[in-house]
Amino acid sequence: MRILRASDYRRMPWKNGGGETVEIAVYPANAGLDDFAWRISMAKVASDGPFSSFPGIDRTLSILEGAGMTLVIGDQAPVTLTHDTPPYPFAADIPTSAMLVDGPITDLNVMTRRNRSTHRVTRHVVNGTQILTTSEKTVTFILVQDAVEIVVGDGETHQLQPLDAMICDPSAADFTLKTDKSTTVYEIVLTA
Repeated sequence: MRILRASDYRRMPWKNGGGETVEIAVYPANAGLDDFAWRISMAKVASDGPFSSFPGIDRTLSILEGAGMTLVIGDQAPVTLTHDTPPYPFAADIPTSAMLVDGPITDLNVMTRRNRSTHRVTRHVVNGTQILTTSEKTVTFILVQDAVEIVVGDGETHQLQPLDAMICDPSAADFTLKTDKSTTVYEIVLTA
């Protein structure tokens, strides 16, 4: 298990040059945009516009802060994402554009290369205590929006601050999330 602190995340320009991404984690380590198996990042979106195209990539977006944005993905009906909507999966190689609902947003972006990995993102609202279980066949990644205490199956305790993350390498274990107020936690399950 590894704890990732928000202050240590890597900042880099968007692929299309239209903004900045905060890279939380990538696999393999130090992989670039053309060779990652999976990548987890955040981005501040301050204006309407097109998304970068990522051939062969599946992505899931979640709204962390702000009123939300409406996505137009290919010829599909527009879909509006807010902090309260479930994480939204779509193919990153279909032309996509975004329109902000009311001002800038910050999103959580999970991407996996189709021929190498898959992912699932679940948004949990934790108020008190919640138990999550990891698997021997997946990497589980947790991102918290507010301070959370995490207790691993063997009793080891970690304090996560807002936007910190935890990576649990493949192993079957339970961990408990504890918080004294309602907070949003994103569980990302990655498979190879």
